[in-house]
Amino acid sequence: EWDRWLLMGVIGTAVGMLGFLTHQIIDSLIKLKWDLVEKYLQVSKRKTWSVDAHVVIYFSTGQDGNIHMTWLCALGAGLAMVVFSSSSVLFLCPAGSPSGLPEIIGYLNGTSIQHLFNIKTFLGTFVSCVLAVASGLFCGPEGPMIHLGALLGCGLSQLQSDTLGIHLPIFTRFRNSADKRSFITAGAGAGIASVFRAPIGGLLFTLEEVSSFWDIRLAWQTFFCCLMATFTTDLLSSSLYGFVYRGHFGFFEAEKRIIFWNLLDVNVLAFVPTIVLGMLGGLLGALFVSLNMKINKLRMQFFNSIPKLFLRKTSKLLETVLILRILLMFCISPHLFLCVAAAALLLENGKQGITYLFKRGTHEEFGYTALCTALAFYFVLSCWTAGSAVASGLVIPMLYTGALYGRIIGLILVSIFGVQTNEYGAWIDPGLFAAIGAASFFSGVSRLTISLTVIMVSVLS
Repeated sequence: EWDRWLLMGVIGTAVGMLGFLTHQIIDSLIKLKWDLVEKYLQVSKRKTWSVDAHVVIYFSTGQDGNIHMTWLCALGAGLAMVVFSSSSVLFLCPAGSPSGLPEIIGYLNGTSIQHLFNIKTFLGTFVSCVLAVASGLFCGPEGPMIHLGALLGCGLSQLQSDTLGIHLPIFTRFRNSADKRSFITAGAGAGIASVFRAPIGGLLFTLEEVSSFWDIRLAWQTFFCCLMATFTTDLLSSSLYGFVYRGHFGFFEAEKRIIFWNLLDVNVLAFVPTIVLGMLGGLLGALFVSLNMKINKLRMQFFNSIPKLFLRKTSKLLETVLILRILLMFCISPHLFLCVAAAALLLENGKQGITYLFKRGTHEEFGYTALCTALAFYFVLSCWTAGSAVASGLVIPMLYTGALYGRIIGLILVSIFGVQTNEYGAWIDPGLFAAIGAASFFSGVSRLTISLTVIMVSVLS
């Protein structure tokens, strides 16, 4: 079995490198986009949030800033990314749209899907994923990373490609349906492990959500693959940021990965709002799924009514452009500039925005108006984005949506009991309930329990 373990390690390492590359490119594109925007914007007011080395810009509609040019620049950069992202899955690899996770689950349970594991699907999904996330659409890289991990698991275990004409004469004993599915399962788990730095979460995710055929040997090998993916991503991220070497190679700084660095004592009274958040997560999760199914049904009916294939694909591309246009119209349009704090939440990178919402001791950072406005927009637009013609994931939108209404519940508690500074009342903190709300909505939409708990604990503590 040494060769099977060797392949599992190679697949995990490859997925970890791909996860690192994905995040680096996304961060670089986001930075490039906003550096371009800032050239046309004179900042009239800056507020430094309680997040290290990060400044959120409050846009001004006054006369001192060229808000029209700012809006056009942000719109142009975002639309260019969305157009290329949507085109890569519509015209290069239709099997990569939208997230690939349902297709992977279907394949592992006996359904054969054409072109799901070829090189064109890999390249198209990767390009579409990084551009969609960087453009500002309400999506994350988690779903595509699961698909990309499964693709690497398939390709590295079979060592053959009809597209490239490659058929290497090694590890031929794994070229059968059962072993192929085992390596695809491990690759999918490594994809989720690389994103969340949670190897046990990746293992439990594949057990709970992905595969229906399981044994203890596959469990240990998948866990090893997830460990290698997490280790590789952490190792590369320890010294590189934006493809720039920062030193300290191999030094894992826990504060950069763990949002709740210090433990928090919790009173038994905290279980009352926690139960409320759990019920809200179930209700809003059911509403999200139901609304998304109706939107996708209408989407299919509309696109299927278009007879010509080229016009149908062009219409799908224009839909993604329309989603981003609506977002930017609210956030930085000179005519619809309504709530700067809500605009800051919506324009921020989803991962960084979640960090803001989870942060403890920030009772006055966001008010009810900003949180409620952002919640309404994020809920509707993320529901609309899911199923559109870009390679995207739903994990970041689910966490963000839950964090928004969780923080609202936390603000209500602060309004009732006040800001508590003693150790017995420190649990009354909007950041704590934002984390609980994120888990509740994630669970309400995905119906995950055990693996979700492990992932959240790995990220937060």
